[in-house]
Amino acid sequence: MVDKKLHRIFICVDFPDSVIEEIARVQEMLGKQKFVGKMTELENMHLTLKFLGEIDSKKLEEVRERLRKINFLNMNLSLGEIGLFNYRGSPRIIWIKVNGRGIFELQKKIDEVLEGLFKKEERFMSHATVASVKYVKDKKGFSEYVKGIKLKDIDFDIDKFKLNESELKRMGPFYTLVEEFSSK
Repeated sequence: MVDKKLHRIFICVDFPDSVIEEIARVQEMLGKQKFVGKMTELENMHLTLKFLGEIDSKKLEEVRERLRKINFLNMNLSLGEIGLFNYRGSPRIIWIKVNGRGIFELQKKIDEVLEGLFKKEERFMSHATVASVKYVKDKKGFSEYVKGIKLKDIDFDIDKFKLNESELKRMGPFYTLVEEFSSK
């Protein structure tokens, strides 16, 4: 019998505690502003390298086999600036950029090994989503406040990436590790 269950899958890297602590500090600062929205749960904080969507078990196994072929080195990354994605002039996503050439090289390798199964990323932006915004009355003031937040200089090393399954629950997404891939 064929497994018809679909798995909501993404590829990511997790952040070390130093980055999570800085994001928590930023979220605390954002909490002092009046807006309707939701902070990203700290336990769910990650950098998405590729979202695969809902795939069946057979395709998931093919993804796992292909990802095992990737060779990559440890990466040194750092936190960059904070910013916003807007939709029709309204802030929607607050993010922190993650800098480091290695993360772009890894993302490109993932796209290359998954060629034919998934379309390549058109514009990969290495970032952590800090909060989503549904509504804010003073859009300009809020945007200026967010852009004025100063981040601590934090460098960190990454030596693995993960294939995760995401289940959407009422209390938010729940992630389960499918497989972890380490640097060579």
